[in-house]
Amino acid sequence: MTTCASAPFDHAQADVILQSADGVEFRIFKLFLSLTSPFFETLFGLPQSPDGATDQEMKDGLAVITMSGDSKTLDSFLRFCYPSTLADDPSLENLTDVLSVLAAARKEKCQALANPKVLEKEPIRCFAIARNARLKHETITAARHTLRQPLVPAQFSEIGLITASELLALLTYHKNCSIAVQPLTKDLKWVTDHYGDYNGCLWLFGPHFNGSCGCGQVTDNKFSPGLLMDRPSGDAVRAAADRTIQKVRGTGCAACSSHVKENMTEFSDLLALKVEEAVAPVCTLL
Repeated sequence: MTTCASAPFDHAQADVILQSADGVEFRIFKLFLSLTSPFFETLFGLPQSPDGATDQEMKDGLAVITMSGDSKTLDSFLRFCYPSTLADDPSLENLTDVLSVLAAARKEKCQALANPKVLEKEPIRCFAIARNARLKHETITAARHTLRQPLVPAQFSEIGLITASELLALLTYHKNCSIAVQPLTKDLKWVTDHYGDYNGCLWLFGPHFNGSCGCGQVTDNKFSPGLLMDRPSGDAVRAAADRTIQKVRGTGCAACSSHVKENMTEFSDLLALKVEEAVAPVCTLL
């Protein structure tokens, strides 16, 4: 059974509910937490799923986010985030209380940065936050997720959280991973080892490649060496395969459309595995 927190965390106009481990609901405003906590800004900035397509717990039309700390710790944590004109400063009676709040803040940050949805959409922002907080595991995990994106990132709001050296280390890691996967585009023994010969890989070397329908050329363009140079990631390979399947089916080619999914999925899974094996030993330098 849940209970509602006391003021000011019981506001009727709140836009999200944080629920403590001991069942107390804190009705708070996203804005205050976003302004004081980069990880909450990232968490709240995630796109919302269409109606009926999410397992997000809801109450009174508000998302309910479960927190790991108890109500006393969460109350103190939120008072640090809220403006002093709206919430009294937290009562930290002893060092244990201080450590509890710091531990809670660190733990919630770790959990948010490890959220697959956050990592998939905002890996570079997660990297900056994790590196700034000296969260080594989360920093490395986020760095690996950035391989799904181009080498040079677009401007992002958390760039001020890291130094130029740390950004350079991330870019160097990306470049080294790109170098590590390039042999896969030059020595195709991994293809023949799997398929027996080139003709066994229908959608790159088989009879469809030079066919009049041009579907093979569509596939070749999607899996050019530039893809792995820019995004040396198994997930990038699978995403390219999905786009290829849709494009081939969009041509209306009766001969290819019925087989493209099966063949492309097998090939992309194989290439993705080889890419992941190639980048696994690369040091992050972080």
